[in-house]
Amino acid sequence: MNPVPDPLRVLVADDQDLFRAAFAMILDAQPDISVIGEAADGAEAVARAAELRPDVVVMDVRMPVLDGVAATRRIRAELPGVRVLVLTMFDLDEYVYDALRAGAGGFLLKDIRRDELANAVRVVAQGDSLLAPTVTRRLVEDLVRRPGHGVAPLLAARLDGLTEREAEILRLLARGLSNLEIAESLVVSEYTVKTHVSRVLAKLDLRDRVQAVVFAYESGLITPGDA
Repeated sequence: MNPVPDPLRVLVADDQDLFRAAFAMILDAQPDISVIGEAADGAEAVARAAELRPDVVVMDVRMPVLDGVAATRRIRAELPGVRVLVLTMFDLDEYVYDALRAGAGGFLLKDIRRDELANAVRVVAQGDSLLAPTVTRRLVEDLVRRPGHGVAPLLAARLDGLTEREAEILRLLARGLSNLEIAESLVVSEYTVKTHVSRVLAKLDLRDRVQAVVFAYESGLITPGDA
Protein backbone atom coordinates (compact mmCIF):
# COMPACT_ATOMS: atom_id res chain seq x y z
CA MET A 1 0.00 0.00 0.00
CA ASN A 2 1.48 3.32 -1.08
CA PRO A 3 1.89 5.92 1.69
CA VAL A 4 -0.23 9.05 1.43
CA PRO A 5 2.03 12.01 0.57
CA ASP A 6 2.22 14.89 3.00
CA PRO A 7 0.03 17.87 2.06
CA LEU A 8 1.67 20.86 0.40
CA ARG A 9 2.53 23.46 3.02
CA VAL A 10 1.42 26.96 2.00
CA LEU A 11 1.99 30.46 3.39
CA VAL A 12 -0.48 33.15 2.29
CA ALA A 13 0.78 36.76 2.14
CA ASP A 14 -1.66 39.61 1.45
CA ASP A 15 -2.16 42.95 3.19
CA GLN A 16 -5.93 42.81 2.69
CA ASP A 17 -7.54 40.72 5.43
CA LEU A 18 -10.47 39.64 3.27
CA PHE A 19 -8.32 38.31 0.43
CA ARG A 20 -5.86 36.66 2.80
CA ALA A 21 -8.62 34.88 4.72
CA ALA A 22 -10.42 33.82 1.54
CA PHE A 23 -7.30 32.38 -0.09
CA ALA A 24 -6.34 30.57 3.12
CA MET A 25 -9.83 29.09 3.48
CA ILE A 26 -9.98 27.94 -0.16
CA LEU A 27 -6.56 26.30 -0.04
CA ASP A 28 -6.93 24.76 3.40
CA ALA A 29 -10.12 23.05 2.24
CA GLN A 30 -8.09 20.98 -0.24
CA PRO A 31 -7.13 17.53 1.05
CA ASP A 32 -3.59 17.81 -0.33
CA ILE A 33 -2.89 21.41 0.80
CA SER A 34 -2.33 22.80 4.29
CA VAL A 35 -2.09 26.53 5.03
CA ILE A 36 0.56 26.78 7.74
CA GLY A 37 0.72 30.54 8.14
CA GLU A 38 -0.26 34.02 6.96
CA ALA A 39 1.54 37.34 6.50
CA ALA A 40 0.19 40.88 6.14
CA ASP A 41 3.17 42.44 4.34
CA GLY A 42 6.28 41.47 2.39
CA ALA A 43 8.68 41.71 5.31
CA GLU A 44 6.49 39.44 7.40
CA ALA A 45 6.23 37.04 4.45
CA VAL A 46 10.03 36.75 4.29
CA ALA A 47 10.29 36.21 8.06
CA ARG A 48 7.46 33.67 8.16
CA ALA A 49 8.88 31.80 5.15
CA ALA A 50 12.24 31.49 6.92
CA GLU A 51 10.51 30.29 10.06
CA LEU A 52 8.01 27.86 8.54
CA ARG A 53 9.75 26.76 5.31
CA PRO A 54 6.55 26.32 3.28
CA ASP A 55 6.49 24.59 -0.09
CA VAL A 56 4.72 27.56 -1.69
CA VAL A 57 4.14 31.19 -0.75
CA VAL A 58 1.01 32.73 -2.28
CA MET A 59 2.20 36.32 -2.57
CA ASP A 60 0.29 39.54 -3.21
CA VAL A 61 2.27 42.08 -5.26
CA ARG A 62 1.29 45.39 -3.70
CA MET A 63 1.95 45.31 0.03
CA PRO A 64 3.35 47.75 2.60
CA VAL A 65 6.79 47.63 4.26
CA LEU A 66 8.17 45.36 1.52
CA ASP A 67 6.35 44.76 -1.76
CA GLY A 68 5.73 41.32 -3.19
CA VAL A 69 8.49 41.58 -5.80
CA ALA A 70 11.19 42.41 -3.25
CA ALA A 71 9.84 39.74 -0.90
CA THR A 72 9.87 37.17 -3.72
CA ARG A 73 13.46 38.08 -4.61
CA ARG A 74 14.61 37.63 -1.01
CA ILE A 75 12.75 34.36 -0.49
CA ARG A 76 14.07 32.83 -3.69
CA ALA A 77 17.62 33.96 -2.88
CA GLU A 78 17.61 32.89 0.76
CA LEU A 79 15.24 29.91 0.55
CA PRO A 80 15.65 28.41 -2.95
CA GLY A 81 13.48 25.43 -2.05
CA VAL A 82 10.46 27.67 -1.42
CA ARG A 83 8.33 28.42 -4.50
CA VAL A 84 6.34 31.64 -4.95
CA LEU A 85 2.99 32.11 -6.67
CA VAL A 86 2.28 35.81 -7.21
CA LEU A 87 -1.28 37.18 -7.36
CA THR A 88 -2.40 40.62 -8.49
CA MET A 89 -5.60 42.53 -9.12
CA PHE A 90 -4.54 43.81 -12.54
CA ASP A 91 -3.15 42.02 -15.60
CA LEU A 92 -1.36 45.25 -16.59
CA ASP A 93 0.42 45.48 -13.26
CA GLU A 94 3.84 47.04 -13.83
CA TYR A 95 5.33 44.50 -11.44
CA VAL A 96 4.69 41.48 -13.71
CA TYR A 97 8.06 41.46 -15.43
CA ASP A 98 10.06 42.20 -12.26
CA ALA A 99 8.22 39.54 -10.26
CA LEU A 100 9.03 36.87 -12.83
CA ARG A 101 12.66 37.93 -12.97
CA ALA A 102 12.74 37.79 -9.17
CA GLY A 103 11.96 34.09 -9.37
CA ALA A 104 8.19 33.81 -9.07
CA GLY A 105 6.98 30.46 -10.35
CA GLY A 106 3.59 31.76 -11.38
CA PHE A 107 1.66 34.98 -11.85
CA LEU A 108 -2.15 34.96 -11.75
CA LEU A 109 -5.02 37.38 -11.33
CA LYS A 110 -7.03 37.45 -8.11
CA ASP A 111 -10.28 36.79 -9.97
CA ILE A 112 -9.32 33.18 -10.70
CA ARG A 113 -11.69 30.39 -9.66
CA ARG A 114 -10.98 28.51 -6.43
CA ASP A 115 -10.08 25.32 -8.29
CA GLU A 116 -7.63 27.29 -10.45
CA LEU A 117 -5.93 28.69 -7.35
CA ALA A 118 -5.48 25.25 -5.83
CA ASN A 119 -4.20 23.82 -9.10
CA ALA A 120 -1.77 26.72 -9.48
CA VAL A 121 -0.29 25.96 -6.07
CA ARG A 122 0.19 22.32 -7.07
CA VAL A 123 1.83 23.26 -10.38
CA VAL A 124 4.21 25.78 -8.83
CA ALA A 125 5.10 23.35 -6.02
CA GLN A 126 6.29 20.87 -8.65
CA GLY A 127 8.66 23.45 -10.09
CA ASP A 128 6.58 24.17 -13.18
CA SER A 129 5.50 27.65 -14.25
CA LEU A 130 1.98 28.96 -14.62
CA LEU A 131 1.00 32.30 -16.12
CA ALA A 132 -2.45 33.71 -16.77
CA PRO A 133 -2.91 34.21 -20.55
CA THR A 134 -3.31 37.98 -20.19
CA VAL A 135 -0.17 38.06 -18.06
CA THR A 136 1.74 36.18 -20.76
CA ARG A 137 0.66 38.76 -23.35
CA ARG A 138 1.68 41.55 -21.01
CA LEU A 139 5.11 39.98 -20.53
CA VAL A 140 5.73 39.61 -24.25
CA GLU A 141 4.55 43.14 -25.02
CA ASP A 142 6.76 44.52 -22.27
CA LEU A 143 9.81 42.68 -23.58
CA VAL A 144 9.21 44.02 -27.08
CA ARG A 145 8.90 47.62 -25.84
CA ARG A 146 11.90 47.59 -23.54
CA PRO A 147 14.96 49.50 -24.73
CA GLY A 148 18.46 48.09 -24.46
CA HIS A 149 17.90 44.98 -26.55
CA GLY A 150 21.62 45.21 -27.30
CA VAL A 151 21.96 42.61 -24.57
CA ALA A 152 20.36 40.03 -26.84
CA PRO A 153 23.64 39.03 -28.57
CA LEU A 154 25.27 38.53 -25.17
CA LEU A 155 22.42 36.31 -24.01
CA ALA A 156 22.28 34.51 -27.35
CA ALA A 157 25.93 33.54 -26.92
CA ARG A 158 24.93 31.54 -23.87
CA LEU A 159 22.67 29.44 -26.08
CA ASP A 160 25.75 27.98 -27.77
CA GLY A 161 26.18 25.66 -24.81
CA LEU A 162 22.82 23.99 -25.49
CA THR A 163 22.40 20.96 -27.69
CA GLU A 164 19.95 21.16 -30.60
CA ARG A 165 17.37 19.19 -28.61
CA GLU A 166 17.82 21.38 -25.51
CA ALA A 167 17.30 24.53 -27.60
CA GLU A 168 14.15 22.96 -29.02
CA ILE A 169 12.93 22.19 -25.50
CA LEU A 170 13.56 25.83 -24.52
CA ARG A 171 11.51 27.08 -27.49
CA LEU A 172 8.59 24.88 -26.48
CA LEU A 173 8.87 26.02 -22.88
CA ALA A 174 8.69 29.63 -24.06
CA ARG A 175 5.48 28.83 -25.93
CA GLY A 176 3.95 27.77 -22.61
CA LEU A 177 3.87 24.01 -23.14
CA SER A 178 3.90 21.70 -20.11
CA ASN A 179 6.32 18.78 -19.80
CA LEU A 180 3.60 16.40 -20.93
CA GLU A 181 2.73 18.52 -23.97
CA ILE A 182 6.42 18.80 -24.91
CA ALA A 183 6.79 15.04 -24.57
CA GLU A 184 3.81 14.44 -26.86
CA SER A 185 5.12 16.98 -29.38
CA LEU A 186 8.59 15.41 -29.54
CA VAL A 187 7.37 11.81 -29.09
CA VAL A 188 9.57 11.18 -26.06
CA SER A 189 8.85 10.31 -22.44
CA GLU A 190 7.92 12.95 -19.88
CA TYR A 191 10.93 11.85 -17.83
CA THR A 192 13.20 12.62 -20.78
CA VAL A 193 11.69 16.10 -21.05
CA LYS A 194 12.22 16.73 -17.33
CA THR A 195 15.86 15.72 -17.72
CA HIS A 196 16.34 18.10 -20.65
CA VAL A 197 14.62 20.95 -18.80
CA SER A 198 16.89 20.46 -15.80
CA ARG A 199 19.96 20.56 -18.04
CA VAL A 200 18.75 23.72 -19.79
CA LEU A 201 18.20 25.49 -16.47
CA ALA A 202 21.62 24.38 -15.20
CA LYS A 203 23.51 25.40 -18.36
CA LEU A 204 21.85 28.82 -18.51
CA ASP A 205 22.08 29.35 -14.74
CA LEU A 206 18.33 29.91 -14.42
CA ARG A 207 16.20 29.28 -11.34
CA ASP A 208 13.09 27.86 -12.97
CA ARG A 209 10.89 27.55 -16.04
CA VAL A 210 9.55 31.08 -15.80
CA GLN A 211 13.05 32.54 -15.99
CA ALA A 212 13.68 30.22 -18.93
CA VAL A 213 10.72 31.79 -20.75
CA VAL A 214 12.02 35.30 -20.05
CA PHE A 215 15.50 34.27 -21.22
CA ALA A 216 14.15 32.77 -24.45
CA TYR A 217 12.54 36.08 -25.40
CA GLU A 218 15.39 38.29 -24.22
CA SER A 219 17.98 36.26 -26.13
CA GLY A 220 15.95 36.33 -29.34
CA LEU A 221 15.57 32.54 -29.42
CA ILE A 222 11.83 33.10 -29.74
CA THR A 223 9.88 36.18 -30.78
CA PRO A 224 6.28 37.17 -29.94
CA GLY A 225 5.09 35.91 -33.31
CA ASP A 226 6.38 32.43 -32.47
CA ALA A 227 4.35 32.06 -29.28
